[in-house]
Amino acid sequence: MSTPVRVSLIGAPTDIGAGHRGASMGPEALRVAGIATALRARGIDVLDRGNLAGPVNPWQPPSEGYRHLPEVVTWTRSVMHAVKAELDAGRLPVMLGGDHCLAIGSITAVARHCQERGKDLRILWLDAHADFNTNTLTPSGNIHGMPVACLAGNGPRELTELGGSAPAIAASSISQIGIRSVDAGEKKLVRDAGLDIYDMRYIDEMGMKRVMEEALGGVGPDTHLHVSFDVDFLDPNIAPGVGTTVPGGPNYREAQLCMEMIADTGRVGSVDVVELNPAFDEHNKTAILAVDLIESLFGKSTLMRD
Repeated sequence: MSTPVRVSLIGAPTDIGAGHRGASMGPEALRVAGIATALRARGIDVLDRGNLAGPVNPWQPPSEGYRHLPEVVTWTRSVMHAVKAELDAGRLPVMLGGDHCLAIGSITAVARHCQERGKDLRILWLDAHADFNTNTLTPSGNIHGMPVACLAGNGPRELTELGGSAPAIAASSISQIGIRSVDAGEKKLVRDAGLDIYDMRYIDEMGMKRVMEEALGGVGPDTHLHVSFDVDFLDPNIAPGVGTTVPGGPNYREAQLCMEMIADTGRVGSVDVVELNPAFDEHNKTAILAVDLIESLFGKSTLMRD
């Protein structure tokens, strides 16, 4: 009999890296939507570790192209330590954001864990945005638009070396799915870095099944899959509760298929759920949908045939 999956929920209630207030309420919205109950119903051992604490959002303009860099460093370091502790304990961390800058912390922890255990790290970045901005390119200074660049070694030393050395990850370890909003200068950086990108046109042309087969190619017994799920990955018609809506995202069935095919690998080792903003939501419908998709990521399936 297989050992039940042991999941730890880690709340990171901050909008420190975002351009809108409200993502700080995301962890509680996911709890209200029943994330722990839903996962336990799947036979998963769930521990809710509560919320991490960190500096409040000072809501200041950028300094040298970065908004709130010292506060972002504090939050990401806290997430890094919390995620690493769960991995070291043999548990699967699900970081409940909060904005996407927090993934600098979670993925730095996961990368160190994989290095220590000889695992092959693969990251699926489900997002409307490439998040590869820099302080010279960004129109806003918001660090939630920079986490992939920072993880790949392109950013302030305080974030690129959060785990002690840079880069935290190889650009080849990340596949981005659902991309449809990239700044002009950012597009060149993404191409130069050689990121594996499945944008919405490719999804429209090839279909989600083909996209996921390609993105998951080579996943094997030694793979640790990290899923970084930005809720704005979804089309805003079904998921309005985000601060940065971009029309033309995956619909419900496409998103379900994406999650189910990831689950089929049996290699999910850590998860981020970020950018849920209840201030823009309608009766918590986006949080409820996010929980539904996370259930699929952990094995709930609509498949009826054998």
